[in-house]
Parts: sequence; structure tokens; C-alpha cells
Amino acid sequence: MSPTERGRLAESAAAAHLEALGWVIVARNWRTRWCELDIIGHTPAGIHFVEVKYRRQTTWGDGFAAITHDKAQRLTRAALAWCQAHSYSGDYQIDAMSLSGELDQPTIEYLPNVIGW
Repeated sequence: MSPTERGRLAESAAAAHLEALGWVIVARNWRTRWCELDIIGHTPAGIHFVEVKYRRQTTWGDGFAAITHDKAQRLTRAALAWCQAHSYSGDYQIDAMSLSGELDQPTIEYLPNVIGW
């Protein structure tokens, strides 16, 4: 299985997890020239832009470690572009999910609002 296929399976598992929690998934893999927003979800708190990272093993760190300063800046620009493209002016935040282990039964960790304003 290619890294891209593993990434898409991880994103599907993350989206299913969020839907089970009552989220409405608005979009997946929304692209700008800067970045791709993996999952865009809606909750009563507003819009959530969720960056999903998968690591089969966490020996050298979990997926959260892959969200660098540069990646955070690109995610912020992409989130602002989505809001502008959809004339959205409500509350929003950028969250992260780290999945590890086997993709049929992954361990899922969620960090809300990982990029503060």
C-alpha cells in the first residue's frame, strides 16, 4: 500500500470517528495553492479544520510532531482561504488528529485548537 493510500485510509478513519461524535463533515481534501485541508467539520462551536497525521509506529514520535511552524502557517492561510471562498465569518479553529497502529483499529488522539490566533 502506498503512503498516499495509507494517508487516505487514515483520513477516512478520522472522519468516521468525528462523525460518530456528532460532527458534520463539510469537506475533505480541500486544496489551495498553499496546502490541503484534510477534514473540514462543523460542530455547535463552529468550523473545525482538522489536520490528520498517521504513523504506524510512534517509536520516533507521533503524528503531531509533523506539524511544523511552516505547516501551521500554511494551514492558517488555507483555513482563511476556505472562509473567504465560502463567505464564512463565524468561529473556527484548526485541530489535529494523530492516528497510529493498524489502520483497521487505529489509536486516535485529538488535539483541539492546535494553532492559536
